[in-house]
Amino acid sequence: MERKASAEWKGSLKEGKGNISTESGVLDKTQYSFSTRFESGIGTNPEELVAAAHAACFSMQLSALLGKADLVPDQIATTAVVTFENLKQGWTVTESHLEVIASIPGATPESFAKLADEAKTGCLMSRLLKTTVTMDAKLVA
Repeated sequence: MERKASAEWKGSLKEGKGNISTESGVLDKTQYSFSTRFESGIGTNPEELVAAAHAACFSMQLSALLGKADLVPDQIATTAVVTFENLKQGWTVTESHLEVIASIPGATPESFAKLADEAKTGCLMSRLLKTTVTMDAKLVA
């Protein structure tokens, strides 16, 4: 299974602009720029998209684990806070922190904590943040 997204950038880092599109069309030439990443411009940025993906993935993983325990959540509300810092080697994502509030009839605090921890380490996006990155790069005229 594959999912695709593409990004295009034109211009210098600070004055340039880019757009991001997804295969599904949910994002269609959505604007991003230096100001949307490091200031407060209108548009998105890579870290925000990673945060959205992590929050969504975690919520679905927790729902799956709850289902295996014969529990059905009324609601799982997850916020992912991606932190990136300017370290010696340059800007680096240093953490993705999940904030979760859930309403799950029949769950105990202990069972919820156990399943939430399993979902945290088991969701695809959590594992992605630890994976090897591969690349094919081609320069064209």
